[in-house]
Amino acid sequence: MRDDLKHDLRLALGVLAAAAVLYALFRPGGAGAWAVVSVEGVETARYPLSEDRTVTLGDGRDWNLLRIAGGRAAVTEASCGDHTCVDTGPIWREGETIVCLPHKLMVSIEGGVASPFDAATQ
Repeated sequence: MRDDLKHDLRLALGVLAAAAVLYALFRPGGAGAWAVVSVEGVETARYPLSEDRTVTLGDGRDWNLLRIAGGRAAVTEASCGDHTCVDTGPIWREGETIVCLPHKLMVSIEGGVASPFDAATQ
């Protein structure tokens, strides 16, 4: 019975170690992470990921709704036709971006946790 307890303990420790590594790689935000908003290549706003908020970007006709919650930023609604910016989903790692081409809008993450990936392939 003592050997079974050792194996169970090793298994539990292994699962905890794997969970800690996954959390470190994929945790949201991080200290000093910012959602940087640019329109036509010019920075127009900067919001900390550590503070939950909802912001309407744009004018009355062309707009995007930026929601920051739980250390992540996402465009949740938009008046553009294709909604690619909404379909992108939440971002939180350094260098990730959301782009709305019809509105010439870009939201990018600066100062956050680095992405564990060097490149994406399909």
